[in-house]
Amino acid sequence: MTDREQIVAEARSLIGTPFQHQARLPGIGIDCAGVVIVVARRLGMVPEDFDVGNYPREADGVSMLGWCRQHMTQVKQAEMQVGDVVAVIVDKLPQHLGVVGDYRHGGFSIIHAAAFAKPKPRVIETRLMFSQGMRFAAAFRMPGVV
Repeated sequence: MTDREQIVAEARSLIGTPFQHQARLPGIGIDCAGVVIVVARRLGMVPEDFDVGNYPREADGVSMLGWCRQHMTQVKQAEMQVGDVVAVIVDKLPQHLGVVGDYRHGGFSIIHAAAFAKPKPRVIETRLMFSQGMRFAAAFRMPGVV
C-alpha cells in the first residue's frame, strides 16, 4: 500500500522539469500524464515499463479519461484527497492531469506539467481552484492507495 504523502513528495520532486509532450524523463522533459506515470513507477504502483502513448496533443475528450478509468479507480469530487489524480478541463474537453497536493494555505494544490507556465513550460504546483480556466472533469485513485 502506498502512502498519500509519498505520492505528493514524488510529484513535487518533478517540479521544474520542462514540459515535453509524451516525455517521461524527470529533470529533462515530462507532460501531465508523465507526472502521474513517473510517480506510479517510482513508487512501484505499476511496472517500470508501464506507459500509455500515442495520445493526441489536442484533447479528444475520450482518450485520457479512458486511460484513467482503465488503470485507476474513479472517485467523486467530494471524495478527492491528497495523493489522488485530478483530470481537468482547460478548454472544452478533459485534457489535463495533475496530482492533488495539500496547498500550504489550506485546501488543495495541483502538481502538474503546465504547457502554459511562465516564463517557461514546466512542472509546477499551484492552488487547485475550479473556475472558468480549470474545470473539474474527474478524480482518480492510483492503484494500491486507500
